[in-house]
Amino acid sequence: MELVEKINRLKKERNAVILAHNYQLPEVQDVADYVGDSLGLSVQASKTSADVIVFCGVYFMAETAKILSPDKTVLLPDKNAGCPMADMMTAEELRTLKAEHPQAKVLCYVNTTAAVKAECDVCCTSGNAEKIVREAFREDDEIIFVPDQYLADCIAKRVGRKFILWKGFCPTHVRILPDDIAQKRALYKNAEVLVHPECPASITSIADQVLSTEGMCRYVKESNGREFIIGTEIGILHRMQKENPEKIFYPAAPRARCPNMKLTTLEKVLWSLEEMGFEVAVPRDIMQKAKTCLQRMMDYKP
Repeated sequence: MELVEKINRLKKERNAVILAHNYQLPEVQDVADYVGDSLGLSVQASKTSADVIVFCGVYFMAETAKILSPDKTVLLPDKNAGCPMADMMTAEELRTLKAEHPQAKVLCYVNTTAAVKAECDVCCTSGNAEKIVREAFREDDEIIFVPDQYLADCIAKRVGRKFILWKGFCPTHVRILPDDIAQKRALYKNAEVLVHPECPASITSIADQVLSTEGMCRYVKESNGREFIIGTEIGILHRMQKENPEKIFYPAAPRARCPNMKLTTLEKVLWSLEEMGFEVAVPRDIMQKAKTCLQRMMDYKP
């Protein structure tokens, strides 16, 4: 409790806002001003009068917050909190891929570095990827979709077109196996299976619903169902249970735990506010290009 009090006092002194991704530790979510997905949090923070953004998430998320709030100080409590998927593609590798397909337009998942976003035409989230493909591209456009091969495959099936893929993936979501779903269904016969589109096709093809993290949170809140098997990083169950105390949630696979998302602790949040570290910076030229990529996505209203 003393830690939380210190954090709240310093937050006020620094005129800071604390953001926590859905996959963060429960106690970190509880101390945050806003809990949600990476882009939603960044957009929310940009609308506040805060001078400082403490982003409890991973590096690319803090970069996005900086791009959307260039005049605010953005802090990442643990500088080692990276995203393996985002790190699977560099800007140089994307430039090489673009050179191999000079007529192609480039769509990037928000789970990319700022440098990769700067090389892309438009960005998307797991929640709006289908809409962006349908509305931002012509039917005859050749599309490079990076870096998540499983999200790209899921969207390709929905929209009935092919993409040029990169073999990126989320190591946490690929830990969820078909046997996990089968076992949970056998145990909890009345439960609906909700999975994230970062899961391989072997999982999305047997789910009842394939949804983004925010999509899952909305769905369980609005559903008349009482039991849900959740196929994504286990941290989201804390928020779901908190928002829906009368409902029951089961992790599809308890091993679906992102170690990088768990690096941020209350102690590190406090240190971040005390020492104003670790500050996230994005070079101005990259920031401008990446912002254009993000803005094009945001221009397509939900």
